[in-house]
Amino acid sequence: MLLLLALLTGIAYPLLTTGLAQLLFAERAAGSLLYQGDKLVGSALIGQNFSQPQYFWGRPSATADSAYNAEASAGSNLAVSNPALDKAIAERAAQLRQANPTMRGPIPVDLLTASGSGLDPQISPAAAHYQLARVAAARHLPPQRLADLIEQNSERPMPNFIGEPVVNVLKLNMALDALK
Repeated sequence: MLLLLALLTGIAYPLLTTGLAQLLFAERAAGSLLYQGDKLVGSALIGQNFSQPQYFWGRPSATADSAYNAEASAGSNLAVSNPALDKAIAERAAQLRQANPTMRGPIPVDLLTASGSGLDPQISPAAAHYQLARVAAARHLPPQRLADLIEQNSERPMPNFIGEPVVNVLKLNMALDALK
């Protein structure tokens, strides 16, 4: 019985699920890789560190050794009462206000806090719009063109009541680079 269950759960079931995933969800099973021409630029599932003014920035990464290291996926584990979290948020807010001086009002929370995995590739449309003036000025593009690009790259949940719309930062920046 032990040998039979080991074969079923250790070999047959993993092979079956892997095969079905490859057959039914080939792109996702392969890592949702994104290419510009023949060059691999990343995965749609893992955030990337954009810091140049001509790009939209993603959520802060909680991975300790380097930004968006998929091998170090983890949340920051800082409690709301931890002064280190307050300090980190204040530093991020100051950096965002300095980079986006024309923006007034509250900064979207997803630009200030890391996700649970520390690797989230998406931001809210509000977070993208918060950065719109900076990116438009750096690229010498009309803000309405970037607003349209944000709208085109917004992903809405199916069905609509399950969650909020999100924008994949890597896909948005790739679309931005494709504008000539």
